[in-house]
Amino acid sequence: VTICKDGAGRVGLRVQAINKGVFVCLVIKDSPAALAGLRFGDQILQINGTVVAGFTMDQVHSLFRKSPVNGISVVVRDRPFERTVTLHKDSVGHIGFQYKNGKIIGLVKDSSAARNGLLTEHHLLEVNGQNVVGLKDKQITALIEEGGPIITITIIPSFVYDHMVK
Repeated sequence: VTICKDGAGRVGLRVQAINKGVFVCLVIKDSPAALAGLRFGDQILQINGTVVAGFTMDQVHSLFRKSPVNGISVVVRDRPFERTVTLHKDSVGHIGFQYKNGKIIGLVKDSSAARNGLLTEHHLLEVNGQNVVGLKDKQITALIEEGGPIITITIIPSFVYDHMVK
């Protein structure tokens, strides 16, 4: 993707280094990074032709600071740790899992979640394509309730999530 800097000279994202890779851990709403389609969990491979594998968070932020205002080239691997699961509500509107602070902590036996391979120790990233990182559980529940009979959720292993948000 190609991004630019905003009026304050920022691209609008933060990164975290995990296992020698660089991952997006925050995208500011309506920032140049958000407008370019970068999302929580994306892996940054290169910035302006520089391979960033093994770089620290500070080294990556420094690369962005030293970049020109326009035409910053970023090579991205789309969310390598995440996966999307489609769930169907049962007759009483449940999809079959419990969560606390966005983390899946339980599955209901014979539910859509259990049948479709949902796992505990994963964090919710999106419900029906809408980011839920940072939302309260009640807000996530409201999105699920309002989402119709079929719900698509995007999840990431909790150990990766915890590392990215620390």
